[in-house]
Amino acid sequence: MYRLLVFGMTENAGGVESCIMNYYRHVDKDKIQFDFLCNTHKQVAYEEELKRLGGRCYHITARSENFRKYNCELEQVFSEHSNEWDAIWVNVCSLANIDYLKKAKKYGLKRCIIHSHNSQNMDGKLRILLHYWNRKNIKKLATDFWACSEEAADWFYQGEERENVVVIHNAIDLEKMKFDKKKRENIRKSYDLGNKYVIGNIGRLHFQKNQSFAIDVFTEFHKNNKDSVLILVGQGEDEEFLKEKVKENNLEDAVIFTGIQKDIQAWLSAFDLFLFPSLFEGLSIAALEAQANGVPVLAADKVIPEDIRINDNFVFYDLKNGEAEWCKKVEKMKNVSRAMPISIKSGFIEAGFDIKNEVKNFERLVLNGK
Repeated sequence: MYRLLVFGMTENAGGVESCIMNYYRHVDKDKIQFDFLCNTHKQVAYEEELKRLGGRCYHITARSENFRKYNCELEQVFSEHSNEWDAIWVNVCSLANIDYLKKAKKYGLKRCIIHSHNSQNMDGKLRILLHYWNRKNIKKLATDFWACSEEAADWFYQGEERENVVVIHNAIDLEKMKFDKKKRENIRKSYDLGNKYVIGNIGRLHFQKNQSFAIDVFTEFHKNNKDSVLILVGQGEDEEFLKEKVKENNLEDAVIFTGIQKDIQAWLSAFDLFLFPSLFEGLSIAALEAQANGVPVLAADKVIPEDIRINDNFVFYDLKNGEAEWCKKVEKMKNVSRAMPISIKSGFIEAGFDIKNEVKNFERLVLNGK
């Protein structure tokens, strides 16, 4: 059996974690098994499921928390277990920290896969400097260069390694995200939503996801649509700022913060519109999951690749138009229907975002290297 050490699972069930899980759930475990290197001593997202599926989790201290302890623990993991792994698969949003690849090379792992999951910087000045420095040297450490999109490849790689990039689609399980009428009714009953028009966003509460703009748009929209609600699913650094903004706009009764939620299918089913004004993305899992559910989507233009648009009710709109114009666009989309399951399935298969098809390509790449 081919055993792969995977880095990329954190405490937050975000897009990178979802991508890894989608492949792990569907990969043939008689051929390939995953282990997980986690830079936290807390439980990571899906950890119980990881273990049920046969994965082993190795927890180390975060580098930012205590560098000496982090380095000792990382060294210990590789010194004790490196002979058990055939390759390492590092899933990250920047190249600020490539220690995992350095250790893999030091301990003789023949395959070192680096996988880009973002298209722009979402860190501070120091980390962006580290990213560009490590970008120059990544070819000395990695053997395989993966990305979730061409844009994400441009952000991570240059020269020969850019030419050799393999795009791994952030494919999803359509069945797990399809519209569920009963779950829709349960969510709406639990939050006393009735027949209100529900605008939703799912993602880390972080400037990248631009929920602040979503609140601006909703503030304008709510003036003439009192039977509307904005639901923000997720957790993150901007939570208090966003809640304060809602309070300042006297919208406490119309905006719901749910925190992290496990049943994304239920929340998507409860929405009437998925509002997606992100400032930058690699290739958004959230946008794919929304389309798998069929809910209409209004997304920021020139942020995610255009080929992520699968359903006819997925609309791109430029953030430069401002909240007033976005509000008018939301008004127009009130009458847009959900996409039908048959067209969703055929569209996802054709675009390469159905995990049941894409996992075969993943297995071939892992086992054969091409």
